Amino acid sequence: MRYLIPHPDAMAELDDLDIALYDGTQPMAENLDDVEFYAIPYGIIDPRLCEPIARMPRLTVVQTVTAGYDHILPFLRPGLILANGRGVHDAATAELAVALTLAARRRLPDFVRAGGEGRWASGWSTGLADARVLIVGYGSIGAAIERRLVGFEVEISRVARSARPGVRPISEIAELLPHADVVILATPLTPETAGLVNKDFLARMADGALLVNVARGGVVDSEALLAELNAGRLHAALDVTEPEPLPADHPLWSAPNVLISPHVGGLTAALAPRARRLLVDQVRRYAAGKPLANVVVGP
Repeated sequence: MRYLIPHPDAMAELDDLDIALYDGTQPMAENLDDVEFYAIPYGIIDPRLCEPIARMPRLTVVQTVTAGYDHILPFLRPGLILANGRGVHDAATAELAVALTLAARRRLPDFVRAGGEGRWASGWSTGLADARVLIVGYGSIGAAIERRLVGFEVEISRVARSARPGVRPISEIAELLPHADVVILATPLTPETAGLVNKDFLARMADGALLVNVARGGVVDSEALLAELNAGRLHAALDVTEPEPLPADHPLWSAPNVLISPHVGGLTAALAPRARRLLVDQVRRYAAGKPLANVVVGP
């Protein structure tokens, strides 16, 4: 087999090729000598899904349907091409970013807890209309978040690694933070972004501001965030944490003003058709000798 992919519907569209299915639930084939294109199964980040790369001597392409790829980098050897799942999770992750923002700004967790106790706990909330939102990491997911926020009558600022029209460089973020009511993290985890949201970053955020993380847990210094939450100065809505999964006794669970979802940004019905389209397109490109899309590491 030359192609090893995790999506049965994609396989049905590629049945003219030497292709096999591996979705992570069945044993990996013993003989991987002929694999040239390996699409890593989607799901819980598990090093065991990357370890077979070392047993694929003819491997050329590693494809992931996740947007983040930091967990794969340690398993790559020189000369391999790594392509990510840019575009696959835009809709679902943007939905969750907006949902977390709305839930936190409208105090929905408080109302749910009160309802579970049979209490009618009416009260004011900050809401989202007229809020100043800073999107940190303005790639395809960041742009998808903005498209969904436009109807909420917010003022949006954008930050990315480098400047372009309408987008400020990350080097200027310090001057933007004090003016943001909501800071949404949608940046990949790289050596440059690891620990980006540290004590100084958080200290520059405005009193009462909300930090929303749909990026990677490692972008945020958990201890520094805990200090701000426990002081009651900031709020947070987190789909990703460091560590992950978050242990039952971790203090983030009991911190005030925090809403946590268990890394479900991409887990909607939108995933399967988008993953299928990406895999079919990438395999066809490779088979035809055409350049691949979404290359993040390569010669």
